[in-house]
Amino acid sequence: MGEEKREETVFPRRRSFTFGAYGRAEAAEGSATDILDSPLADSQPTLSASSSQKETELFEIIEKLQGSRLDEQRCEFPLPLKSQFLTIGGELPIILPAKLGGYWIDPPLARLADVGLSSSHRNLPADSYELMERDGEANIYRDFFRSRYHHSFTAVDPSLGPLVLSVCLEEEESRARVILRMKERSLHGVFSLSLFPGIPSAVELAKMLCDKVTVSKFDAVSYLKAPILIRAFDEHRVSSNFKFGVLYQKENQFTEEDILGNDEESEEFAQFLSILGDTVQLQGFAGFRGGLDVCHGQTGSEAVFTSFHGREVMFHVATKLPFTEGDPQQLQRKRHIGNDIVALVYQEGPTAFLADVIKSHFLHCFIVVRKVPSGKVDDTGQAAYQISVTARDDVPPFGPVLPDPPVFTDHSRLREFLLTKLINAEISCYKAEQFSRLELRTRSSLLESLQAELSARSQCMLGDPSAPSVPSAESARGMSEGSGGFIENFKRAIRVRSHSFETLGVPRKISSISPQKTKSDKDAESDCLAPAEVKDQASPQEET
Repeated sequence: MGEEKREETVFPRRRSFTFGAYGRAEAAEGSATDILDSPLADSQPTLSASSSQKETELFEIIEKLQGSRLDEQRCEFPLPLKSQFLTIGGELPIILPAKLGGYWIDPPLARLADVGLSSSHRNLPADSYELMERDGEANIYRDFFRSRYHHSFTAVDPSLGPLVLSVCLEEEESRARVILRMKERSLHGVFSLSLFPGIPSAVELAKMLCDKVTVSKFDAVSYLKAPILIRAFDEHRVSSNFKFGVLYQKENQFTEEDILGNDEESEEFAQFLSILGDTVQLQGFAGFRGGLDVCHGQTGSEAVFTSFHGREVMFHVATKLPFTEGDPQQLQRKRHIGNDIVALVYQEGPTAFLADVIKSHFLHCFIVVRKVPSGKVDDTGQAAYQISVTARDDVPPFGPVLPDPPVFTDHSRLREFLLTKLINAEISCYKAEQFSRLELRTRSSLLESLQAELSARSQCMLGDPSAPSVPSAESARGMSEGSGGFIENFKRAIRVRSHSFETLGVPRKISSISPQKTKSDKDAESDCLAPAEVKDQASPQEET
């Protein structure tokens, strides 16, 4: 009798807490911390093996899963740090270190306690803001080979894998210029012909660049469109298009849900956006769209866009992306900003930004801007802005250097500094471990596809009867349609590889349940395609 009564009191309590986790958790008699910290044997009564006991165990498992999931998605504000800086500087700095570390901050926290224009000024001139190049040697083939008579060769080394060699004879200087493409990197060199007793072979030239080459011969490339494919591979990491996230943080907002949930723009925030670029209508927009919808308005009606030193920049402004009622995480917004590598954070009020408050595998750097209070501004009449930068530990430092103090009153100089800093930040982030590893895999896949493509098409050009049938030029289009960031390059590598399998005679699997598009459907899609669509396919880190 006592056991039956015990069952009646325990089970409703478990059930009410589990489903109350989405609403009022205080309705339960026990707290979530008590349940998760206590051993499983102590938290459940000793009952016989029955369906009721299994039901109790199920609810306890759900409780623990919910608790761990919430811990993963939320970032707690470190109260000891908050109280510490409140007593030191009277207000929180722009950026606080992450709870678990893993980020560096520039300037250091000691310099952010009290910033004013009265302190010594060390502003660098705007012409010293230099843009970094992601791959300084990517244009060598285009600059020195395309306009000259040259040859290309392919081989598969037992240890190094696929190799693609290009040789150009510069007769006026009596020298040979050589590029050897391997999985890890490309090697470039210029050798005097006097180093060789006769005409150097492709193997000799390759070993001059890398003594690890063990192949006995290279096969000559006879495909007429080989220069297009080779140039596309060399420049696959180079892009003139960039996209960055823009977050709006109001006073006393410390969580991801608060920041992404802002649906209105203040006049102060709108003024800052006007410094970054122009507000454009997305419907029918013909420039670089950065993954935004320019046909159906599914990503909002407006965006901020600008051109900067020959580069097109699209900003994913959180307040201009669709707001979803009842979705605290605002996944429609995070889908774009969470796939960016660098984000700009505008703070309205003395509220610090935590480096790891936005949960994302891709975001590696945040540039935070705060308007300086009017009491600390000189009498120039223009609003002054303070800047701080934080990035993950494996991201190398990048320029331009922040002035001392990190405050800007000239808005044109602020724009020049921010855009240069954003572009350099993204290029520097590619050197982080996560991105460099993925880029190596992407390069290896693209090189393997390039070598297979050149070899198969050269055999067809020479009329080799044993050569596999070569499909249309769609496989060449896969690599020549543009260049961009690591995500787009990774998708391109997979796509090109599937075409290479066709080239080698391996049929691709076609789903029998997917309906075929009619001619009218294809026409409708082509009508909606913006003029810059092909260029945008190479956008850096385009959302998957």
